[in-house]
Amino acid sequence: MQPRFLIIGAGITGAVLAHRLARDGASVTVVEAVAPTSGASGRSFGWVNASFFLTEAHFHLRLAAMAAHRSLGEELSRPYQPEGCIWFEETGEAFDRRHAALAALDYPLRLLDRAAIAALEPRMADPPPRALFFPLEAAQDLVGLAQAALASASSHGAHMICGLAVEGLVANDGRITGIRTAAGEISADHVVLCTGTGTPALLAPLGLQLPMLRRPGALLVTRPLPPLLHHILATPDQEVRQDPEGRLVAPASAHHQGDAAEGLPPPQEMEQATLMRLRHLFPNAFIRPDRLLMAERPVPGDGLPVIGAVLPGLSMAVMHSGATLAPLVADLLALEMGGQGDQPLLAPFRPARFFAGIETAPA
Repeated sequence: MQPRFLIIGAGITGAVLAHRLARDGASVTVVEAVAPTSGASGRSFGWVNASFFLTEAHFHLRLAAMAAHRSLGEELSRPYQPEGCIWFEETGEAFDRRHAALAALDYPLRLLDRAAIAALEPRMADPPPRALFFPLEAAQDLVGLAQAALASASSHGAHMICGLAVEGLVANDGRITGIRTAAGEISADHVVLCTGTGTPALLAPLGLQLPMLRRPGALLVTRPLPPLLHHILATPDQEVRQDPEGRLVAPASAHHQGDAAEGLPPPQEMEQATLMRLRHLFPNAFIRPDRLLMAERPVPGDGLPVIGAVLPGLSMAVMHSGATLAPLVADLLALEMGGQGDQPLLAPFRPARFFAGIETAPA
């Protein structure tokens, strides 16, 4: 009999993992406290990249995840179509260091001068003297991708329960055997936490303390505009992209991937400051706000993903950025839980680095 998997959380990671396990014939139930992508996944900039990384192992994980996006797109009939990124988020020696580091890792890139930047983005004011172009980077609609993944999982027999909060994990003889909810217990052979910032509260009763950084984020979405921008743009002041409906999508902080702020200014102040930066980039455009989306980003204590077994019957996948990593993490975690052995790419990111004495392979 196929094992029964219980995935907690229907953000992008939980959704793609459900698709992967159900496609492979497993019995899958997804439990979501609110609605799919109602947390950070539904408020993400959606930038798929490996140009931002913390360690070399982290770079290789992110690079492999970019290829996994292409495979997932083919499976779900949502082609992965990288528009590329024009990056000049850092300048001077910091720019040179980033260029050298990525070139040493053989990351596909091209050095652009001012004329080349202006040719690629003619509507952008005052192009810089140089930038890096990353041709394989892309923006993903995480809400649409998660919906497609969950629809695929459902077509393969997965069961989705929305609006049901998990009150705790059920343990018997040192093994996790299910969850407690207001509607009663739900049993499973293996529980997977794809619960983002909610993970520490579920682990604490087991005596496991998962450190998480507080990283609130905000994303401004404008009203639709005529075509302004053909690529993802990462400037010293603002990251921005334009979606297929013509809306500009912009984090309300510079360097948002590496942003270490633990608090945010008032929403109106963030909205106005972001609008000013966008209008400086595109002074001839009539840019009007539509909405400001806010969420707590799930960033483990050392900034790196936490993926794999926690206890017998319990695994987890908590990370920033799920936008980049979700398809690969789902592939590798499904292989491990299916008995295919440890996946080397995940070795540096095990929960055991936080929880002394736990096993590092699913049981």
